[in-house]
Amino acid sequence: MNYKISESDVEALHRAGVPDDDITHCKKVAEKALEIAGRIGGNGIDMELVGRGGLFHDLGKAKTHEIEHGRIGADLGRDIGLPREITDIMEKHIRGGLTGPEASELGLPVKDYTLRRLEERIVIYADRLVDIIHDGIVTIKKEVDAEERFEEILRTYPKYGKNEITLNRYLGYHRELQGIIKNR
Repeated sequence: MNYKISESDVEALHRAGVPDDDITHCKKVAEKALEIAGRIGGNGIDMELVGRGGLFHDLGKAKTHEIEHGRIGADLGRDIGLPREITDIMEKHIRGGLTGPEASELGLPVKDYTLRRLEERIVIYADRLVDIIHDGIVTIKKEVDAEERFEEILRTYPKYGKNEITLNRYLGYHRELQGIIKNR
């Protein structure tokens, strides 16, 4: 299934009060996630979930740019009628899917935020790639450089890897998704 980002979904971000630069980021994440999902291929991937999950993942930035923006975004998403699969991505995307103890340490509701669906992992991986490509911290000549240098970049720039647990989680997603892409 081909999925295109809906203007009505972009308008929902505007109506919620998401700042323009964050909307630009969300659109780039959705586009990158759809591109990765397309390279993975297969009929089992829910392209609408990938696209909408990428687009809405930072809805909570309408209210805050702090760590709880994932939880707040999920609440806002439920309020505007987004499906649970999308609000799950919004809530879980913080640091790529926290464990209960990590959530507790960060002052978030204690529960398991593990990314169970392939679509969730694609969106979170795309989010990290878009940050690397567009933050201006790392020199990236072509977008593919971010994927090819992903492990080195995350190990070199703590902003992207955060801490050892988060770093290993992101590296796991990278290896999993690149492995699927290469085997297609």
